[in-house]
Amino acid sequence: MLITYSALRTPERQPLLLILDLFVPNSLGSVKLRVKMLKLSKRSVINQVKYVTACQFSTTKKLSSDLLIDQPKYEWLKELGLNADNDGVFDGSWRPGSGPVVTSLCPSNNEPIARIATGALSDYQGVVNNAKEAWKVWADIPAPQRGEIVRQIGHALREKKTLLGNLEALEVGKIAVEGAGEVQEFIDVCDYAVGLSRMIPGMVFPSERPGHALIENWNPVGLVGVITAFNFPIAVYGWNTAIALTCGNSVLWKPAPTVNLSTIATQKIMESVLRENDLPPAICSLICGGADVGSEMADDTRVDLLSFTGSTAVGQKVGVAVQQRFGRKILELGGNNAIIVMEDGDLDMVVRSTLFASVGTQGQRCTTARRLILHESIYDNVLERLKKAYAQVRVGDALEEGTIYGPLHSKAGVDLYCATVNEAKRMGGKIEIGGNVISRPGNFVEPTIVTGLAHDCPVVLKESFVPILYVLKLEGDLNDAIKWNNEVDQGLTSSLFTQNLSSIFKWMGPKGSDCGIVNVNIPTSGAEIGGAFGGEKHTGGGRESGSDSWKQYMRRSTCTINYSKDLPLSQGIKFE
Repeated sequence: MLITYSALRTPERQPLLLILDLFVPNSLGSVKLRVKMLKLSKRSVINQVKYVTACQFSTTKKLSSDLLIDQPKYEWLKELGLNADNDGVFDGSWRPGSGPVVTSLCPSNNEPIARIATGALSDYQGVVNNAKEAWKVWADIPAPQRGEIVRQIGHALREKKTLLGNLEALEVGKIAVEGAGEVQEFIDVCDYAVGLSRMIPGMVFPSERPGHALIENWNPVGLVGVITAFNFPIAVYGWNTAIALTCGNSVLWKPAPTVNLSTIATQKIMESVLRENDLPPAICSLICGGADVGSEMADDTRVDLLSFTGSTAVGQKVGVAVQQRFGRKILELGGNNAIIVMEDGDLDMVVRSTLFASVGTQGQRCTTARRLILHESIYDNVLERLKKAYAQVRVGDALEEGTIYGPLHSKAGVDLYCATVNEAKRMGGKIEIGGNVISRPGNFVEPTIVTGLAHDCPVVLKESFVPILYVLKLEGDLNDAIKWNNEVDQGLTSSLFTQNLSSIFKWMGPKGSDCGIVNVNIPTSGAEIGGAFGGEKHTGGGRESGSDSWKQYMRRSTCTINYSKDLPLSQGIKFE
């Protein structure tokens, strides 16, 4: 695999050519000589290569004319402030990072979009320092005035909503209408946060001592680190940032390394609003980088709260690291979500809901429906109707109008899909529809339905982040269905379709669903920003967006004020 100057540069930013066998067949000499010039060991170079390879970036040298951004069809990307070569570090000003220069790919065709000079640990220190300094200004601004800035951010996002949605279609692979819908979630939570800015509560308790006031006070935690996943880069950042800013915090964003362009475009909007209000732009800082930057954020005591969205495996490591320093964390991890349909469920509603929840974003949502538990009396009916619905799903380029189902985000996703289909077959599963990679450019696979597996089959119990739905036949009652729902490691979202009020309240009660989101007669996906979003067990326990999620972004103080001339002491102690 060829690693060109788009992967590594010298400290003087001069191009450096590498290949995996550590030899470059040109007149510049051997790699050993250039490694010496970089003052890097072979191991360091290999680690850089591993980082670039693992992230599945295009690392072959590309002329600007080969990039999508330089084609007339994609000229609109420049309206978002993007260029062929983009700086990947922002701490009040934009600059190229000292990490690998990577190329973002379009999942619909695997063509290169644009390049990003990503950050490294050497960049991280300065970014954190500037974000902490900016916080000193931001924390002194009254909450309602902070809310006004957040309102302006929401308005700026509205003006770029379609463009940002199209960028997500191009870089993430979700269809354009979903991309715009994700931006709308950021806008909505900005509106919510504006109201919050005038309503942050504080309790006044009756004191047992005369002439004393007992008050509960809330203050910002300081710097909030936000690490986002590839599937919802803008919305998850928005859920955290709108609330964090309103509460008086500065924010440091590290995105998934395959969606840097969506991140940079959003950051430029944030920057413009802060500059227009003569505020330090580093209040919202950004570093595009790899796992080393994320690990440093988890270990860094200067990051007062770390919000991480991603896999359960990585989230567990992040959680342990933050806990070791007694830090604050919000973990939003996986979900092996189930839809339960009892014999009295509205089947028209069931088919539409299941299709949306299982096929949306190509099965790459944390809220995707991965298990469909059907009462035996309606099993055959629903399965046949669902197969017909699947067969009508229009597959295509995520930017094309009318497309319902786009590509998976990466080649790694395609590999996972194939491995999961094969594993299901080995365990006795029957492919009712789908099960194949689609022969066309890009990362396209067929949405798939699998039957014939037991509810506790290992492949069913394991979350796979691909568009595969396991349909299970329920021969028992609601109690059995609840048991099946709860037997997986994760506890994010769940849905029950029934018209029986007794069943509904059992489902919502202490012996019902153990998930953080418990729905009735709606899909597992599509949560509203007004409620707290998050889940239990291996989903991490974190909560974002609405309800009282704001409390995680603030620290609570209990304040006792003596406004009298006396000093009554506890336990009745008196000093003569």
